[in-house]
Amino acid sequence: MGLVDKLARRFGFVRHKKRSYNGANVSRLTSDWLSPTTTADEEIRGNLKRLRGRCRELERNNDYVRRYLDGLENNVLGAHGIGLQMKIMDQPGKPDRAANSAIEQAWNIWGKAANCTPTGKMTWRDLQRLTLRSCARDGDVLVRMVRGYNNPFGFALQIIEADRLDSEYNQTLPGGNEVRMGVESDQYGKPVAYHILETHPGDTYSSSYGKRQRIPANEILHIFNQERISQTRGVPWMVSAMTRLQQLSGYEEAEVVAARVSSCKMGWLLKENSEGYTGEEDPADLNVLMEAEPGTIEELPSGMKFQEWNPSHPTTAYKDFVKTCLRGISAGLGVSYNMLANDLEGVNYSSIRAGVLEEREHFKKVQQWFTDTLVGPVFESWLESSILANQFPFNINRFDKMNSPQWKPRRWAWVDPLKDIQANITAVENGLKSRRAIVAESGGDVEDVFDQIAMDQQLAEEKGLLFGDDLKQQPEPVPLQSDE
Repeated sequence: MGLVDKLARRFGFVRHKKRSYNGANVSRLTSDWLSPTTTADEEIRGNLKRLRGRCRELERNNDYVRRYLDGLENNVLGAHGIGLQMKIMDQPGKPDRAANSAIEQAWNIWGKAANCTPTGKMTWRDLQRLTLRSCARDGDVLVRMVRGYNNPFGFALQIIEADRLDSEYNQTLPGGNEVRMGVESDQYGKPVAYHILETHPGDTYSSSYGKRQRIPANEILHIFNQERISQTRGVPWMVSAMTRLQQLSGYEEAEVVAARVSSCKMGWLLKENSEGYTGEEDPADLNVLMEAEPGTIEELPSGMKFQEWNPSHPTTAYKDFVKTCLRGISAGLGVSYNMLANDLEGVNYSSIRAGVLEEREHFKKVQQWFTDTLVGPVFESWLESSILANQFPFNINRFDKMNSPQWKPRRWAWVDPLKDIQANITAVENGLKSRRAIVAESGGDVEDVFDQIAMDQQLAEEKGLLFGDDLKQQPEPVPLQSDE
């Protein structure tokens, strides 16, 4: 305490310290801590192309990035994508089975490669997979809904890579609309049109380079994960981890090179007596080389001794260092270390279950986002176009009633299914859980399950087969008595 403070306190004056947040302090320890206050669009505009290009390079050459993207597809979409289960009710509590079956069958037929896209190369499952992967890697992706297309449903989807949404086009239009990075919005920030390049800017063979067209927003689904208010474009999902991924890849390469050098067991030949050296000798005479082969012993030249060079690589800390880096990377990607590194060493039932539960909640969130932004809007537009194309025996006036989908995303089996099945049985018997809820957790539909069980029972009765409790209740066969 200074002299002034002591005198002030003695006469009843107390100097109050200014309250502040430690995180806002500026000191020698925080001088390199940047604190920009720009908008999301300003931060994205100058970095989007480079971020996208670097993430694509990581996908091509980094094993962990490929593992992340493949794991994202596997856990969010699975082998069958987001499934459809119609829930049209004829009366309260009574499903309209005919309408449900007709729409589900038509949806499956449309999802084939011949109908789903104008190129005829992708099924609906393929398009879901590519859309999710492109969004995670590139930041955003566009899906154009082609109404009136020449197929039985009058509807198709065209997937457009994010590079074609002209990020260099930024302008305030005469009517008051504003174009930011190719997205035209009204005064409230609602997209009204997208300015899309006719060809990919990286296609050097195109004759229409730089030409773009304005496509109304009701034809485009702009898929990206919005993280800030008034954000116009998306950024790759691995932005916070990409620097560490690249550095870890460089470190692993350096350790591999060092290990290869170390395994060669190199050395030098040194002259034991350097007296009499005048510097006039021919360098070729001084450069004595000896090639060593496995299982051979050679005699050193006279007056020479061998000095070994034996670097130790990889270092003993290599394993722990890589594991620590991958844990930080997995945290930035929102997945578990075990999934990213494909490492199950040292895990047990409790630890892997705790990690899996947290990871699956993340994937459920992505599933819901993906359904809301792509799958649901596509279904509504497809159903409308299919009704107008006379694919169903009802008219457009019943659209709201028929638009009753229930989406069935991929669900997962548990680490120890026996324990979970026993827990579910106990919950049902004590009235703590319904069969419907249990079936829904596995991605199924209770009506389909009950229908299948009834069909199985009917078929077993026709074949004279018994299973389970019915088999136990059968009387034991009476042994045959001997005639003697």
